[in-house]
Amino acid sequence: MYARFVRDVLFPLHEWAKGHPTIRILREMETADNLTKSGLEQLRRAKLRDLIDYCFAHVPYVRMRLQEAGVAPPEIRDVADLARLPLMRKSDVRMHREDLRSNIAGKLSPIATGGSTGEPLICDLSKRRIASRVACRQRVSRWWGVSVGEREVALWGSPVELSRQDRFRAIRDRLLATRLLPAFEMDGARMSHYLDVIEEDGCRQIFGYPSAIYVLCLHAQKQNKPLRHLGVKVVFVTGEVLLPHQRELISETFNCPVADGYGGRDSGFIAHECPQGGMHIMGDAVIVEVLDTGGRPVAPGQAGEIVVTDLYSHEAPFIRYATGDVGVFSDSSCRCGRSLPLFERIEGRANDSIVTPDGRVINSLALIYSVREISGIEHFRIFQKAVDRFYVEVVRNQDFRIQDEEQIRESWTKLLRSSIQITFEYLPSLHVERSGKFRHVVSEVPAGKRLGSALPEPTRLAP
Repeated sequence: MYARFVRDVLFPLHEWAKGHPTIRILREMETADNLTKSGLEQLRRAKLRDLIDYCFAHVPYVRMRLQEAGVAPPEIRDVADLARLPLMRKSDVRMHREDLRSNIAGKLSPIATGGSTGEPLICDLSKRRIASRVACRQRVSRWWGVSVGEREVALWGSPVELSRQDRFRAIRDRLLATRLLPAFEMDGARMSHYLDVIEEDGCRQIFGYPSAIYVLCLHAQKQNKPLRHLGVKVVFVTGEVLLPHQRELISETFNCPVADGYGGRDSGFIAHECPQGGMHIMGDAVIVEVLDTGGRPVAPGQAGEIVVTDLYSHEAPFIRYATGDVGVFSDSSCRCGRSLPLFERIEGRANDSIVTPDGRVINSLALIYSVREISGIEHFRIFQKAVDRFYVEVVRNQDFRIQDEEQIRESWTKLLRSSIQITFEYLPSLHVERSGKFRHVVSEVPAGKRLGSALPEPTRLAP
């Protein structure tokens, strides 16, 4: 009864009070879920035309870019026409932040990205764009049979965000049945406290970074703390690439499915997994392109850089925004029946890929799979210092054998087709970024070597 009250009364009032058209956008999105493929394309074209016309009239940066390209707004009428415009990169947003603001925009909210690429960014979000993100999340939650108001635990946040949790926000979270647990400091005592909170308060849904939830599940195993009886219906993960062994342990620990999502603070809510396993792009809210290093579209099944046009970003537009992430389109249809386009997979950031000594660029999962097969390794992080030099941080358990180092060396030497140097360091725990995120692989090889000739090869390994 209380969950229904939150969903139907408190949440709509909360969004209305903030001036966010969330409920209207959510209704539009749920209508779009039932459109045919041709109906969805017609909707996307109409939204794109509206975005370009608005931005040409009111956003100096977009008007300048269109004029430089010699393109008039009526010429951008379909997704394919976007290729006539240049890409927008973080440096463009940083340099042209003022000119990216509409001259009739209402209040804009500044947000900062975590800077996982070494390029932190401050950009602006309008109320409409914020509302579209919230609506997307509620849309996806309903796919999985849960909604706002059903008790949620979120392993999320950064020190900056958490320092702003004032009295009003704490009351709001309590009313909306959400409990925020910081993900940036996961020591043993804190994780034991988190497990107590989850068990005592109960929850129907868990939301957070896959690495944080995975480490919490490992701790629950060590503490012999069963969590399968809690009645968690789904665990939503985002912010990082979800690895198969993480999905397996999280699902087993909470006795429920794990739903993977993809997006970013700057790029928005881009895609999410449905209960039938399709990674659906929010095609009525964003237009996604997957491009090679020459800016050309790649075929389904091939890896490329993910480029996003946010159809709700009028007041501070993100048009052809290059995310730095690598993904692969699918040309399949999902069993759920939705016409939304699909990703085959998300491969992570471009600098999470590995450059081999002979010049190939491969998916970092190729290295990860070799390490995770070793039962004595609980947690790890791989740094590529040079094409033939690696540094590996390891959290080990009682099953670890010193021979496991040699097993990794042999596997990676075969994979990279060259002799390599690997330095191992054994630590009691691994630190996370200030945002709470965790990256399993970080390449410090210069970007020119990593992306100069190719994006990561689509490496297909058995999980």
